[in-house]
Amino acid sequence: MTMDQAAVFLAGSVLTVLGILVIVGGIVIVNNIIHKYWKKLDWNVLPAVWHQPPPRFIDPHEVDKSIDPKFK
Repeated sequence: MTMDQAAVFLAGSVLTVLGILVIVGGIVIVNNIIHKYWKKLDWNVLPAVWHQPPPRFIDPHEVDKSIDPKFK
């Protein structure tokens, strides 16, 4: 009786993993098809704060040289 339960568990585990792999493969294929033909939507429903340019480091020529640093 325990061999039957082990065989059923093994078969169920293998079939479950194969099913998950088929689902993941289908999602990847659909994602690749959508990505190939998808055009970016430019919706302006987000707040203006989110549409700012990304932050950047200051360049040396932009530094105000007239202000002396207090801690050296």
